Amino acid sequence: MPEGVLRAHAEQQYAAELAAIAAHDDRPRPPGWHLSPWAVTTYLHGGEVDGTPITPKYVGNRRIVEVAVATLATDRALLLLGVPGTAKTWLSEHLAAAISGDSTLLVQGTAGTVEEAIRYGWNYARLLTEGPTDKALVASPVMRAMTEGRLVRVEELTRMPSDVQDALITVLSEKTMPIPELGSQVQARKGFNVIATANDRDRGVNELSSALRRRFNTVVLPVPANAEEEVEIVHRRVTELGRALELPELPPGLDEIRRVVTVFRELREGVTSDGRTRVKSPSATLSPAEAISVVTSGIALAAHFGDGTLRPADIAAGITGAVIQDPVSDRVVWQEYLEAVVRERRDWADFYRACREVSG
Repeated sequence: MPEGVLRAHAEQQYAAELAAIAAHDDRPRPPGWHLSPWAVTTYLHGGEVDGTPITPKYVGNRRIVEVAVATLATDRALLLLGVPGTAKTWLSEHLAAAISGDSTLLVQGTAGTVEEAIRYGWNYARLLTEGPTDKALVASPVMRAMTEGRLVRVEELTRMPSDVQDALITVLSEKTMPIPELGSQVQARKGFNVIATANDRDRGVNELSSALRRRFNTVVLPVPANAEEEVEIVHRRVTELGRALELPELPPGLDEIRRVVTVFRELREGVTSDGRTRVKSPSATLSPAEAISVVTSGIALAAHFGDGTLRPADIAAGITGAVIQDPVSDRVVWQEYLEAVVRERRDWADFYRACREVSG
């Protein structure tokens, strides 16, 4: 992993694991792939290869990973769909790292994304002096992936304007990108494909046209099936982030991680874990991603301003901020949850007091 880098790319951070898998991967590989589909799935789901432990990158149903990998081995593009925090971006990055050895070919979808991000642009200084030439053309990540036979990631596809989305149709159906200004075209090399992600809460923002949706195989990523699975995800990612940020090492703090996960799941599902009490749900997503952020911030507080042990007071501010996105309606939901649920749990007294102090 590069020295001093805040966040290494997946292929850098897990280079040793990828090398160990590749060294013992004797299964058939699709053209342009660095690993076989079986090896890619092993890298993502974890296991052991000739004594080298492979850490799970995706905690969940193995079949979901297998379907995603199998899709990319065909001429169909892959759309990872799910609510925020279901590891869509994380999974797409690791798929690209394992299959192409490069996860950096990326188009970030926003309301301001222009068509040049999908097709190509121009170096205008050269364009003015030389006219349209190959040297004046600036390739997009999609074009580079086509010429190099790699995967390209398109994040938040539904955030892009519809006309920009539709620039992908010819690429996905014909596997070519016309360049009318040069009277030529780029043809995709074997190994090229597209992994797109979309938030299913964004329906109605810029919905995919039926023509574009037909060119994707959609895999829906669910929220963690149960609390223990979610605790494992949060604990694993918090540990990795702590190392990357060089936070002081603390005791695991599993009790507080479990508390954060419990609160988020109950508020998400609108009912307490024992099924006895209905609660209102806030506008916030409260996904594992937010839980990871809350716990990581709590660890920083405990390390730098506490006694070195993650305690309720260290997570109270973070969890309150995560829940209260709307200062009016969400505050009411949070206060009712504290009084009706948290206050009644005897072993949560410290957490209740800390949250009341933060909430005012």
